[in-house]
Amino acid sequence: KVKVGDEVGVGCLVGSCRNCNRCNEDLENYCPAQIFTYGSPDTDGTPTYGGYSDIMVVDEHFVVRWPENFPLDAVGLGGLGHVAVKFAKAFGAKVTLISTSASKKQDAIEKLGADSFILSNDPKEMEAAFGTMDGIIDTVSAVHSILPLIDLLAFDGKLVEVGIPAKPLELPIYNLSIGRKIVGATTIGGLKETQEMLDFS
Repeated sequence: KVKVGDEVGVGCLVGSCRNCNRCNEDLENYCPAQIFTYGSPDTDGTPTYGGYSDIMVVDEHFVVRWPENFPLDAVGLGGLGHVAVKFAKAFGAKVTLISTSASKKQDAIEKLGADSFILSNDPKEMEAAFGTMDGIIDTVSAVHSILPLIDLLAFDGKLVEVGIPAKPLELPIYNLSIGRKIVGATTIGGLKETQEMLDFS
């Protein structure tokens, strides 16, 4: 898979059982025996500390090849947020960035190519977008109400949570049911998905 001298990366996952149905479907990120890069018991029982390591030893299966000339930069929209905008645009979606910070508008539109911007703490902007979005990827990891996002969804719209707040979010069932809307969630990708994402980039 890799050879000495290759530029590689390691994500949040450094181990799994490699035998269960999820692992066999290249979804190691959902393995019951997953080992995270940091704060997880390793196979020998010691904790993993890989988060900001300069050097680490890892099973080759959990390494991804880094594409040539692929920059390691980001605009100040948050790690997940800016990646979500870039990928959505690459797949041809009309992209609206929603933020509590007006200072992110210029970067969102000029640097990342978002089509529009909504200031989520501006009631007029939120009301104007009510019921207009087919899907929303929520990358916010702080505890927050998802009701305003659900209200932005069109009929049959989908809200996908990827920010994973530390405390449970309140689920407004009525607002979901009257528009046949769906809320889902996901975490990191499996190794195959992660490599495909990097290769696509």
